[in-house]
Order: sequence, then structure tokens, then C-alpha cells
Amino acid sequence: MNDRELFALLRSIWDELHEPAALWQLAALVASLLVSQWLSGLLRRRALARAGERGGLRDFTESAVRRVSFPLIALTLVFLARAALKPWWGYGAILDLAVPLLLSLALVRATVYVLRHAFAPSGWLATSERFFALSVWLCLALYISGLANPLIEMLEQFSFKVGKQQLDLWMILHATVTVLATLLVALGVAGFLEQRLLAAREMDSNVRVLLARLAKSLLSVLALLFSLSLVGIDITALSVFGGALAVGLGFGLQKIASNYVSGFIILLDRSIRIGNMIVLDANTSGVVTQITTRYTVVNTQAGTEVIIPNEYLVSNIVNNRSLTDTQVRLAVQVQIAYDADIDLAMQLLTEAARAQQRVLADPPPRVLLTQFADSGINLELGFWIADPEAGSANIRSDISLAVLRAFRANGIEIPFPQREIRVLGGAAVPVAARD
Repeated sequence: MNDRELFALLRSIWDELHEPAALWQLAALVASLLVSQWLSGLLRRRALARAGERGGLRDFTESAVRRVSFPLIALTLVFLARAALKPWWGYGAILDLAVPLLLSLALVRATVYVLRHAFAPSGWLATSERFFALSVWLCLALYISGLANPLIEMLEQFSFKVGKQQLDLWMILHATVTVLATLLVALGVAGFLEQRLLAAREMDSNVRVLLARLAKSLLSVLALLFSLSLVGIDITALSVFGGALAVGLGFGLQKIASNYVSGFIILLDRSIRIGNMIVLDANTSGVVTQITTRYTVVNTQAGTEVIIPNEYLVSNIVNNRSLTDTQVRLAVQVQIAYDADIDLAMQLLTEAARAQQRVLADPPPRVLLTQFADSGINLELGFWIADPEAGSANIRSDISLAVLRAFRANGIEIPFPQREIRVLGGAAVPVAARD
């Protein structure tokens, strides 16, 4: 739009404001906005009433349509009003001005909707919505006012070379906007694919996570290369930057790169899966709740979440209690006196284990005589459970308490360490010690 077209548009709007037709245009515009607001609210209420009934692409599409329903319905009504009023008066500058404004509003809402599905929910989305709205409306103002072409020509004057590629400020600005737009589309598609993959319960959890991460990385790289080629920037001009980045990764980011490679190894070989009960050391054990390309999250029995770098899981010994089988053997140690009834003690130990609901009947609990100690006979009660993620200390405590009560009720003594001293010739000489 040049200066003459801008002056003609402003003059036509000014002239129409003095005509009775302006009132009809304003009334039609206000009526279109009110009707679109009512219809979009009706669609939103119907969508909330049947929320959760559908999923996948259909739900994603319906949500996107609801997001932009107000500007799209208003735009349709404005088009109809303009088509109905123009044959009577032959002009409609006010309605013509409302068309690009409603289009920009629909563009802003669609962009923010893609952002909300591409990234995790956070507070910066509200700020980004205002930023995109301001950017789109500013570009629209430059276009309508006729200042866009002079601004582009001024930015093209500042040019420089990067290797063999001739660049200028307008090309960089254009490339930035194009790259952001294509990345948003790629991330939106990746987010949709991730939702579909995570919903596929018949597929292994590690395979789903791996495919989702690969899809997001691949689509982001393809979007970047496509956008740069679309602008006209030679991709080979990035070879120097790519080489420097590779060197930086090799020297300065070894740990980060190692964690990412280890993450893909864990996801591929499936040595650790989501839901596995793993033990790293005496203080760290729990259920794997999340596996990313850089770290793994373990929810401990104390309720805390431990973030473990993937490199540690690959290079160290990890006790996975539910890799191929969730059944775990636990043991309770107890000592009885030498004069106690050992058969009765073993029977009471077995009954105490069988009385617990978490203890499996197959394989059955079994008591072993492990040692003839100084103070008594050591017995070990071994039993199996199928839910190690529910904890092992609690089941050991319950069985130990039941054993103690049963031994007291049946007169079985649990000895304590004793030391006998025999005095010979006035000197105290220890003869026997029981620990």
C-alpha cells in the first residue's frame, strides 16, 4: 500500500463517518462481534460437556477450531455484512479495515495454541501471547500505513558477507521469523505425535519415549534446514558454525553429550524401563517414573524424586529388581537359644510369613539354619513378594513383629550376648564368649 492508497483509505473512512451508511456498518460490525461471541461460547460449553470422550487428531483439531472460533465466526459475518451492504452504498471501508484485524487475531490465537501443545505448560505462554499479538498488529499497522516497503528497503541497505553468502538485516529478520514459524509447526506436529505414541499402550514404554524424542529432534532439524533454504540462505554457510559446535561438544560439553548418548542407549537396550524398581546404593532405591535423553527420575519410597544422570546408570552397577520378573526374595534373620525347640521355631517363622498378604504362596516361605553361633542358632526366614515398589522394610517389620509375639507366646527364647568368666589363681581369664 503506497501513500496514495493510504490517503484514499483514510479519506474514504472519514467520508463514510459523515454518512448514514457508517452507522449501518458500525451496527453490522458490532452485531457480528456479539453473535460470534455467543456462538463461540456455545461451542466452548458443548466441548466442555463432552471433554474426554475423544482423543487424537480429532480432539486436537476441535480444540484448535474452538480456540480461533471467535475471530473466524466474526470474520465470516463481516464478509456477509460487507457483501450485503456494498450493493446499496458501493463502499464499506470500515468493514474492509475489520477484515485484516480479525485475521491477525485468528493468527495470534492459533500460534499460541500450537505453543501450548508444543511445550510444557508454563507462565511464559501468557506473555508470549501478548508478544505475538503486538508483533502481528505492528506488522499490520506498517502494512496499512505504507511504511513496510521503506522499512524493508532501509534494512536491505545494511548488508555483509558470511563466507560466500551475502546477507542483510532484512534477510536475517525474515529468516528469524520463518525459522520460528516452521519450528512452531514442527514442534506442534511433534507434540501431537508424542501424545499419540504415549497413548499406544500396546507398545513398549521405552520405545514410545524413544520414538517421541527422535521425532521431535528430527522435525526440528528438518524445519530449521527447510526454513533457511526457503529464505535463500545457503546451508553450506553453516558448515563453519557446525564444525565449531562439534568441537565445543567434544571438549567442553563431554558430560552433557555423554548423558544424551547414554539416554538413547538406555531407551534402546531397555535395560531400565518406566515402572522398574531399581536400587543404586543403600540410600537410593525406588521406582523409575520418567526417562529422558539426559536424566532418569526415580521416585523413592520416602516420596522424594531423585534425578540421576543417564551416564551414571550406564557406567555403574544398577540393581533392577523388576527387569524380567517382579518377584523379589526377602529375608528376616533371627537367633534362638540352643535349648529351644527348633522345629517349633521354624514352624512359627513359616506361619508368620504366610499370614502376610503380600507374601507369595509360590514359591513358599522357607526357613534355613544358617549358623551355629556363639550365643545361639541362627535361622533365616526367606519369602517372596511380587510388588517391590510397595517397599520391603514394612513387610520385614510386620513379619519380625509377628515372630516376636509368636516366640513369646510359645516360650522360645531369643538369646542375648553373654560372657562367662572363670577365676583361676586370682586372675580373671575369659573362657567363653557369646556375641
